[in-house]
Amino acid sequence: MQLSESIAKASVLVEALPYIADFRGEIVVVKLGGSVQEDEAALASLLTDVAFMHVVGMQPIVVHGGGKAITRALAEAGVASRFLCGFRVTDAQTLGIMEKTVKEQVNARIVEMLRGHGVPAAPLHGDAVVFATRKTGRNPETGETLDWGFVGEPVHCDTGPVRAMLQAGTIPVVTPLGRGADGSVYNVNADDAAAAIARALPSRKLVYVSDVPGLLRDPKDPGSLIETLRAGEVPALERDGVISGGMIPKIESSLSALRAGVRKVHLVDGRMPHSLLLEIFTTQGVGTQIVRDDFKEPTRNAK
Repeated sequence: MQLSESIAKASVLVEALPYIADFRGEIVVVKLGGSVQEDEAALASLLTDVAFMHVVGMQPIVVHGGGKAITRALAEAGVASRFLCGFRVTDAQTLGIMEKTVKEQVNARIVEMLRGHGVPAAPLHGDAVVFATRKTGRNPETGETLDWGFVGEPVHCDTGPVRAMLQAGTIPVVTPLGRGADGSVYNVNADDAAAAIARALPSRKLVYVSDVPGLLRDPKDPGSLIETLRAGEVPALERDGVISGGMIPKIESSLSALRAGVRKVHLVDGRMPHSLLLEIFTTQGVGTQIVRDDFKEPTRNAK
């Protein structure tokens, strides 16, 4: 290794030092999108980042989806996948396959990969933490009532199991499930589950890891990344169509997390190697950070 390369690596560590010191002991909820989990190299990189966070004293919590794995499992069982307004219609048969897939395949794989980095990780199934009510809604075009079956929306969380694992020095890996007042298990959108847990703790940060660079002013131009988004800017961006489609619920859940006491929400691209560390431990960052209107720093210096 050339001396110049060694010095450059040392400089990176020095840049990260104040952030490591500041975030020591802090809770960070990381939501891993299903698309990222399909890319073995991207998932390995992200879980290396999570392991690093744990080793330097942070308290990461991983909440994961599992959409494509669930779709494959349903297809293998001869069950068709059906979606309404972006949510999977979940009857009893679908729920059984979905629950088995996220617990025994998706979650187990993430836990195993984290343990492979020498850090303690363990499953924490969402139905033991997230309490949900059955999702209801209407078709915006026809006005008809929509029925998603066993799809739930979080109403509150029991943070006890989460805190117990963190206090034991273990990384909780949480499945996207919830439990209703009648004891029924529900399929819960992983974004919503992550936001609910982050709000309930509250965590220092909530990070959404997906397959987009962050919020772009022009979806076709990666150079149009909005590095810092203040809560008060959201309505205008929604009117202009900059925030649209699947980004709307993600931004709305981000705002609810900020109102509950989460310091910052981050949107990062899991396809970029070590995007999680670059976003959290460097001055510039690589994604979009979402902050309250009273956030004092005009730049990204205060992470």
